[in-house]
Amino acid sequence: MTAQKPSLPKGVRDFGPAVMKKRKFIMNTIEQCFVQFGFEAIETPAVEKLSTLTDKYGEEGDQLLFKILNNGDFLDAASQEIYDAKDSKKLSKVIAEKGLRYDLTVPLARYVSMNRSHITFPFKRYQMQPVWRADRPQKGRYREFWQCDADIVGSTSTYGDVELLDLYNDVFLNLKLPVIIRFNNRQIFDCILQNILNDEESFRFMQLIDKYDKIGDKVNELLRTDINQKAVDIWMKLLEANGKETNAEKLAALNLLFPTIPLELMKELEGNLDLVQDKGENAISLDFTLARGLSYYTGIIYEVVPQPEMLPDGFSVGSIGGGGRYDKLTEMFGFEGGQGVGISFGLDRIYDVMEATDLFQNYMEDNRNILFCVMDTENMPMAYRLCKSLRDMGLNTELYPKALKLRKQLDYANAKKIRFAAIIGQNEILNKTVMMKDLESGEQKQMDWSEIPIFIQAG
Repeated sequence: MTAQKPSLPKGVRDFGPAVMKKRKFIMNTIEQCFVQFGFEAIETPAVEKLSTLTDKYGEEGDQLLFKILNNGDFLDAASQEIYDAKDSKKLSKVIAEKGLRYDLTVPLARYVSMNRSHITFPFKRYQMQPVWRADRPQKGRYREFWQCDADIVGSTSTYGDVELLDLYNDVFLNLKLPVIIRFNNRQIFDCILQNILNDEESFRFMQLIDKYDKIGDKVNELLRTDINQKAVDIWMKLLEANGKETNAEKLAALNLLFPTIPLELMKELEGNLDLVQDKGENAISLDFTLARGLSYYTGIIYEVVPQPEMLPDGFSVGSIGGGGRYDKLTEMFGFEGGQGVGISFGLDRIYDVMEATDLFQNYMEDNRNILFCVMDTENMPMAYRLCKSLRDMGLNTELYPKALKLRKQLDYANAKKIRFAAIIGQNEILNKTVMMKDLESGEQKQMDWSEIPIFIQAG
């Protein structure tokens, strides 16, 4: 049998120990903030029914769903008529009933709807799991990637909206990653597009301006071609209001250019701005060009991007976080009390930014680990017992599995960035001592076994 050359599908990756340490650092930082804000963890399956996933993300999102073929002879369920029609959408409904989750929000809505009798509302949940999208792989865009979400379900309070702005602020402050936290409100579009564009045109309008960061002024041409000149006129007014320097000036300009926006909505935006403030190098920016393409948002929407001046030349990543309010999502599952608001952190893109900008130098890993290096095979059992006793004290301890030359064992320790080597020979066993070597400083010291924890903690 010919050996197969190992490979991965496009858009997915392996992560070695060095990368995982950094990813875990990001995840732990995010999770600590989630817990501090009162969110509790849940997990949902990677596989959902396609009926759960479809018609929640818009047509473009539905096209990116990974579908799972039914078990057995799945083609047997397809009629000749479907074959002859060569309609892939109809065929997929017959041969695939399940799919990989596209995000964590729709599964949350399904979970809440199914478990509402056991949930205390408002329900503050966080979830950190991979999702899958059949997208074209490129830098910063993967087919399998991790999202770290926090949501508040069962409340329409705007204080929840503001709390998530503060949560974004705190996480990126703790990561020492300077960002711009952009926010807007989808109700603004509902007000200014009402009686001017029909529902289909309004949704297309928001889809196109959602691409503004990528295609720039080409949006004008697409609005004119795909909708009409009225859409272009609305867009130019939004750009004018958005061009003001401060958030307060933007809000005043919006009110002047679109006097039909209800006073209640304007006061809500003012209230949001009153309760939040920039932290560190982070900036919170009211941004009327922000639309976000997902169809289920009904109120406030968020998007986080790195501060552009910190990025290396030629490095582009897009948003590293986003979310919004979705007051009607759970209604699709028969639950009318599941008004919610949530945000997501894109773990993979955050990692890419921190790696490209050398921000992991802010992450000081605790490398106070110990490797026991044994010189004689007959002393391995005693070294193992000592190793185990130190683990019981909470110290990270490892035993090299063979009594090889010391140089070989120390090379292993250095390769794994283990800080301390505990060297044990026949004399050490007889005297109940160990030669402790700090591989970082080169210092070494003979000591009793009882002194090891004190030496390590001092290091």
